Amino acid sequence: MNMTTYKISSAVETMEGNGVKVKRQFPIRADLMNYDPFVLWDHFELTPGSGFPEHPHRGFEAVSYLFTGSVEHKDNLNNQSTVYAGGAQRFTAGKGIVHSEIPAKNITSTGIQLWVNLPRKLKQIEPAYQQVDAENIPEQIINGVRVRTIVGEKVGIQLHTPVQYLDVTFEKTSQYNVHIPTQQRGFVYVVDGDIQIDNQTVKTGDAYYFEDDNALQINGAEDTHIMLLSGQPHYEPIHQHSTYVD
Repeated sequence: MNMTTYKISSAVETMEGNGVKVKRQFPIRADLMNYDPFVLWDHFELTPGSGFPEHPHRGFEAVSYLFTGSVEHKDNLNNQSTVYAGGAQRFTAGKGIVHSEIPAKNITSTGIQLWVNLPRKLKQIEPAYQQVDAENIPEQIINGVRVRTIVGEKVGIQLHTPVQYLDVTFEKTSQYNVHIPTQQRGFVYVVDGDIQIDNQTVKTGDAYYFEDDNALQINGAEDTHIMLLSGQPHYEPIHQHSTYVD
């Protein structure tokens, strides 16, 4: 990814699955196909009758986090569960998994789906599933900013790649200072509102990409909602073929 050209990148609206509208950060074009170790970022809207019918995956891990509504997950490992607003689920595709994700009836469900690449040495591990309900995701208030840790060291969803994944809401106009773990790169995605970061304005649907930053200072007004993601790159080629990442 060209950091000079895409310091700030706007999401592209597209359709996925069975009638699912998504705002996609990547993969969207040849020069923004992924951001090692991240493969896909979709801000999705599941309306009644839409969804992701049964389909296969391999070679990566996926985290689905819900803002509103609920989604039912089924897979060929005999997992069947429902994730509600504020909760998250993770499947490790490994050498192969078949699953479906369908929204609750008569409710619009929204959230983020993230794909994280597995390093080559783990591509053939056994598939697995994890669910973390809303009440079990750590949450704290920092200077008027509510921070929920979806993925973190020993808390929330657990991945095979070092990742920090935060849901951040400004409950008042404030500045949020966040530490970025050593050797991690990532981005800040704006769900709703505008933020000021690095003397730049980042608007709804945009993402601010960073690399080699130990800390970020993010200014936002009341009710601004952002997602902050960072992870340690594998420095290996990412070969995505539809639902497979080899």
